[in-house]
Amino acid sequence: MNMDKKYGNIAEKEGLTPQEYVDKMAIQAKKLWSYMDIKYDDFIRTTEDRHTRIAQKIFDIFLEKGDIYKGEYEGLYCIPCETFFTQTQLINGKCPDCGRDVVKMKEEAYFFNMKKYADRLIEYYDKHPDFIKPDYRKNEMINNFIKPGLEDLCVTRTSFDWGIKVTKDPKHVIYVWLDALTNYLTALGYLSEDDSLFKKYWPADLQIVGKDIARFHLIYWPIFLMALDLPLPKTILVHNWIMMKDGKMSKSKGNVIYPEMLIEKYGLDATKYFLLREMPVSQDGVFTPEAFIQRYNYDLCNDLSNLLNRTVSMVNKYFGGSVPSKIINANEVDEELEKYTSEKIQKFEELWNSYEIANAIQEIWNIIARTNKYIDETMPWELSKNQENQKLESCIYHLVENIRKIAILIKPFMENTSNEILRQLGINDEKYKTWQSIMNLQELKDCKVIEKGEPIFMRLKENEEVEYIKSKMNV
Repeated sequence: MNMDKKYGNIAEKEGLTPQEYVDKMAIQAKKLWSYMDIKYDDFIRTTEDRHTRIAQKIFDIFLEKGDIYKGEYEGLYCIPCETFFTQTQLINGKCPDCGRDVVKMKEEAYFFNMKKYADRLIEYYDKHPDFIKPDYRKNEMINNFIKPGLEDLCVTRTSFDWGIKVTKDPKHVIYVWLDALTNYLTALGYLSEDDSLFKKYWPADLQIVGKDIARFHLIYWPIFLMALDLPLPKTILVHNWIMMKDGKMSKSKGNVIYPEMLIEKYGLDATKYFLLREMPVSQDGVFTPEAFIQRYNYDLCNDLSNLLNRTVSMVNKYFGGSVPSKIINANEVDEELEKYTSEKIQKFEELWNSYEIANAIQEIWNIIARTNKYIDETMPWELSKNQENQKLESCIYHLVENIRKIAILIKPFMENTSNEILRQLGINDEKYKTWQSIMNLQELKDCKVIEKGEPIFMRLKENEEVEYIKSKMNV
């Protein structure tokens, strides 16, 4: 956790010590992650001794190599962002990241010589096209920060004493970005007696950061690693924000919506689905109560839930609840459905591996839409009426098989829904739940659906729910 270094002034306003304030924030973060069912192997905070000791060692390494030097800093400083800016970096005289006022500050400080590594960083960008995602962020870093002249980074402060002290000059406290970024290494035991996790997991395949801290992770972080002679992460993905129609969420605007409320009212899977579906990799997503309820009603209820419910009902009606085990392309549309689904799964994989999550999820819903259309094309009720038994078996089998694949596709972000779909289909054998199993048609055996279909999502009254969400904004 890097929040430990940010909240000195806020703590003072609340009558707390900085440590007391960040302790409270850490509890809130863990509580939110519990709501989101986010699991983790380790939880590290930058106030912990295992981080503090190694951060001091890293600072000393940079100092001994001549990458850090002492000077005096006078500049424009954004207190909430804990960042110095040049006059040209400001937007309308305000912080380019948060839009707040900046103040002039002057103090003795140590600096990291960023200029020394600027050319090497650009060369690395060019030779590693997958290092930064989305691609346009690379040009943003080069044109806005590196080419105009990369400023050396202030890495200590003397105006306060809460934080990690420089070993050889204890009146200096290591400034947040050197301290915070090295947390990725200290969490793995870098430079400690037990560095087995570091040897196992570094370099990271992927790091995900918000766009407001992109500059620190795409410029300063790789330069720190270069200075330590360590490999860089394979990819750093910069995600955008969920915005409101009238811009960023703000308590003063009364447009703040908290995920806890949505989870408690509409469920975790519905909340995660909306957030992922509405956040394209290249731009900000937008939250509106209307869009949230429409996604719930149309995508989750009409498309997915109804498909499952209809299929379970037909398996019960025509086959006494037992899923047909024969694989017979008795309808001419069967083969076309298989081909379409296979192509969409492949496309999903390509987009997912490129971190285009919203577009990847769209491919799943394309499969759902095509499967719903398949019911209308094959008309199983007519097949039953006309006693076309082989065609009916093939039809129902293909429906169950496609829904099984859909359940596996949504599992990374809708785990509870995925498990419930498989339960209703009577798919208990683990070999039918693996990613590898969706590449081919499986001969499902001994699968018996539940006796009565239970909708996994119930349609909501749009106007009522929209007003409910609005009433909870900023509460």
